[in-house]
Amino acid sequence: MIIDYTKVKHIYIVCGKTDMRRGIDGLAGIITDQYDLDVYSDALFLFCGGRLDRFKALYWDGDGFILLYKRFENGKLRWPRKHSEVKKLTEQQMRWLLEGLSIEQKRKIETAKPGFF
Repeated sequence: MIIDYTKVKHIYIVCGKTDMRRGIDGLAGIITDQYDLDVYSDALFLFCGGRLDRFKALYWDGDGFILLYKRFENGKLRWPRKHSEVKKLTEQQMRWLLEGLSIEQKRKIETAKPGFF
């Protein structure tokens, strides 16, 4: 990606479906009008439509907006569809999403405690 998401302060995912015909102004309007967030902050906003093989990302780089559009040729995103809300993601959740995994993993391997076999 053009934007190194590991250096972005906040990553937000807009859950549910977004009209992917929207451009910069339309997507920025969703962020400000529906979710009362600052589109000019150091934040990356992610949107997905009905097809789960593509998404858009909106980012303010200080002197203008960057609008990214990615379409996967093989595979689909595990985009949260249950709510029309914005969720803040961690870097790891962003990585999971781009790898086709759910942002909410059910379990993880726990750290071993010293002295137990």
